Amino acid sequence: MPERTVDTPHVAITGAAGYIGSRVLVELQEQHPDWDLTAIDNFYRAKVRSVGDVDIDHVDIRNRDRLETALDGADVVLHLAAVSGVDDCEENPDLAYEVNVQGTDNVAWFCRKTGAAMAFPFSMAVIGDPQEFPITADHPREPINWYGRTKLLSERAIDTFADGAFPAHQFMISNLYGGHVVDGERISKGTVINFFLDRALASETLTVYEPGTQSRNFVHVNDVARAYVRSAERLLDQLAAGETGVEKFELASDEDPSVYEVAEVVQSVATEYGLDADIARVENPRGDDETMVESFGVDTTAARTRLGWTPEHRVESTIEQIFTELQ
Repeated sequence: MPERTVDTPHVAITGAAGYIGSRVLVELQEQHPDWDLTAIDNFYRAKVRSVGDVDIDHVDIRNRDRLETALDGADVVLHLAAVSGVDDCEENPDLAYEVNVQGTDNVAWFCRKTGAAMAFPFSMAVIGDPQEFPITADHPREPINWYGRTKLLSERAIDTFADGAFPAHQFMISNLYGGHVVDGERISKGTVINFFLDRALASETLTVYEPGTQSRNFVHVNDVARAYVRSAERLLDQLAAGETGVEKFELASDEDPSVYEVAEVVQSVATEYGLDADIARVENPRGDDETMVESFGVDTTAARTRLGWTPEHRVESTIEQIFTELQ
């Protein structure tokens, strides 16, 4: 691909009204106020209609013509639109395929035709039950649910589309937690830690899937959003150098407590604020689909060395902060 001169970067974000996408918009405006930003979403789950000075346009990535019109002129596309989560994909398999696979193909095809760079989260769900630790993006792929399978199909498609045509970054992201505020509205998602927080704040029982000793690696949504900004910066450099092809990064922290240990931290902080938050183990509805390990290390060397990214948030301090803010 020929070198691409970019005077004022134009970055587009799909899924810009979502959990990660809305935070990416915040970070981009704060760190690069001179960049041109395009934000799109079909508002399947999200309620945010603007972030800062950027309005989010109603565009569905399944409609290729409208998508390409919306992305016209973009130098970098941060592709975050998806039907995310195991349960949502199991309940809506056709929609998950259309959005996660066909929609991603549409974005990647736009990038192949125009030479725009692309960043995409293919999720740790693509590896299924890890066979060794620490986990890296080179780990064998064996997804155990439909969500992971759709992400694997998209990962492979981007590998193919990007070859010889545009630079792309793909992120293997561990378990998200935390939230952020957009125009006074708190943006969150029902991930493990956030679920416990919501239950504790309502003085409801924290239900832990048996046995509870299963470990997970957790990374804050704000840290992940910062990684996308670092990604956009690197992709612009790669465009200027005429580079093509895919780089893969692991986004995780060094914190991998068990699910029960997380519940205990939430319970302890809740008690300090006078809230009752009992913990109860319940039958695991996913059965054999649950990874049962007591340590869940992830190697983030690539993100640290090539993106200059390290996580800044810690689980316990975030839990304490959220109780302080919401009490």
